[in-house]
Amino acid sequence: MRLNTPESAAVRPAIGACDWMPFSDTKAVSSSDKFNMANHDDSYKLLFSHAAMVADLIRGFVHEDWVSGLDLSTLEKVGGHYVSNDLRHRESDMVWRVHWGGERWLYVYLLLEFQSTVDPYMAVRLMTYVGLLYEDLIRQRVLTPSGRLPPILPLVLYNGYSPWGAALDVAELIEELPAGLERYQPRLQYFLLDEGRLAQQDLESRNLAGALFQLERSRSPQEIERVVAALLEWLKGEEELQRAFAVWLVRVLLPARLPGIEIPGLMDLQEIKSMLAERVTEWTRQWEQTGFEKSRKEDLAAVRGVVVQQLEGRFGPLSEGTRKRLEAIGSVEALAKLLAQVPQAPSLAALGLA
Repeated sequence: MRLNTPESAAVRPAIGACDWMPFSDTKAVSSSDKFNMANHDDSYKLLFSHAAMVADLIRGFVHEDWVSGLDLSTLEKVGGHYVSNDLRHRESDMVWRVHWGGERWLYVYLLLEFQSTVDPYMAVRLMTYVGLLYEDLIRQRVLTPSGRLPPILPLVLYNGYSPWGAALDVAELIEELPAGLERYQPRLQYFLLDEGRLAQQDLESRNLAGALFQLERSRSPQEIERVVAALLEWLKGEEELQRAFAVWLVRVLLPARLPGIEIPGLMDLQEIKSMLAERVTEWTRQWEQTGFEKSRKEDLAAVRGVVVQQLEGRFGPLSEGTRKRLEAIGSVEALAKLLAQVPQAPSLAALGLA
């Protein structure tokens, strides 16, 4: 499975989010509540503040040989003591560390990216964040016994609408240069998990991160009920993580899936499962009537807008002719394929748009 490349990816509808309400607030959530992406980020941060979630994310989706040398039972979240003010301001990101090869530390910089568009310079952002983390580790003298820096895995978890088309390495963003100068150029590659492009079979194992991704892909109340039942079995005795899933379901997923239906504001996973089982027929009908599946026209417009933004970011304002050629592309799949080619394309002509 290729997680780091968006080619031949299917585009799926993005999932909205509702206003994040205080845990103690027991009022019902209805469609009158305003959705916003920032609160979706908050709910993900709550889930991935649990070591079990991060362990399953790495175990289940980072398919590289060196992962077998990690002792995921030693995962610990790096607190403010090791994180500079600059990094603390990155509230949607987290830093974890884990033992590898004995008692040596490996750091994981987990960046949660849920913007509506892809940042073409994400590699530069990650290089900055990793540099800030290293500076702070140096200040705190958190070094290896030999005085060297510990390794860091920059990991981007993305669940935006369009396939990820940004460069994965800073080196890919640097213009062609004279021979011999390349050895002086910065290099930093990050690991990308493009959630919407994961293969379904990779989500079927007993994996907490996979269960979260399945919930986001759900197309019916029955699918949500099935995953919630599995979580109840897997998370026996893990009350905090059960609560984190329940809060995300009640505050984010269910209101987005079922606009117009009041959802009790404070429920546990068992109560959510029972509610889904009792009202599955009614909610399935509501689900269909509210048009959860976006029309083909809306999908095309959304993806085309992302393509236009990426093209203009790379080549400048588009001519009327180029815009007409984009309008003539009549499938989401073709637009997604074009979007994946933009970062490496030398010109609009190379993309067939000039």
